[in-house]
Amino acid sequence: MTQEQLEAVLKQLSAKLDKEGWWTTPEGSLLTLHVAHGGASLAVSRIESVRIDGALVTTRTHRKEMHCFSRDDVFAVASDGGGGEKGRRPGFG
Repeated sequence: MTQEQLEAVLKQLSAKLDKEGWWTTPEGSLLTLHVAHGGASLAVSRIESVRIDGALVTTRTHRKEMHCFSRDDVFAVASDGGGGEKGRRPGFG
């Protein structure tokens, strides 16, 4: 993806740009970035924020894990959640 395409997708998914350059998803919403290079593909899920520095994309997950990859290798972005569903609670509740 180009930087313009990636930024347009993030705006469409209601991500907001902060002062430090991180695009952050709304509360309760997470992203999945689909990346492929040289015939190998990877889906990076549960992303809270994305930072684009030229040709480098850095992601930060809900567990504060960070992943870095080439922006040109990103081919799709998906939104996870955001519909108000909080997931299953453990136990019988």
